[in-house]
Amino acid sequence: MSLKYKVPGVGTIEIDTLIVDSDGTLTVRGEIVSGVIERIQRIQSFGVNVVMISSDQRGNARGLADFCGITYYEANNSREKEDILLSLGSRKVASIGNARIDIGLFVQSVVSVATLQGEGIHKDVIDHVDIIVPSINDALEFFMDENTFIATMKR
Repeated sequence: MSLKYKVPGVGTIEIDTLIVDSDGTLTVRGEIVSGVIERIQRIQSFGVNVVMISSDQRGNARGLADFCGITYYEANNSREKEDILLSLGSRKVASIGNARIDIGLFVQSVVSVATLQGEGIHKDVIDHVDIIVPSINDALEFFMDENTFIATMKR
């Protein structure tokens, strides 16, 4: 299963895998953002595989992934993140992040979203994402609300 959107001027965009970062994305200063787990579970209910790829700056990413019920991979740089994404074998990948290390994910994703939360967005990210939203919850809602997705992505 997957999420499918018929986007005017673009065509059909299909997502079967959603990759998220931890630090500054699912968490702010190490604390999980309220409402994230429920939204991840809702996305998973559409048959989307949710995966975390993180450099684990704070040392809690594996536990966070387990708590959220998602698969975890550790990567130390942007290239490693990109390689892990490619190893998953899907070309229907979306990604959410905020840091320069996430650029490899953004480049390989059909849709990429940056979150502007308490930890900010690195300036180099801006040229590699499709949209920027205020929070992780807004990013997750973006994928679940077909009308918002289409309105933002259409030409």
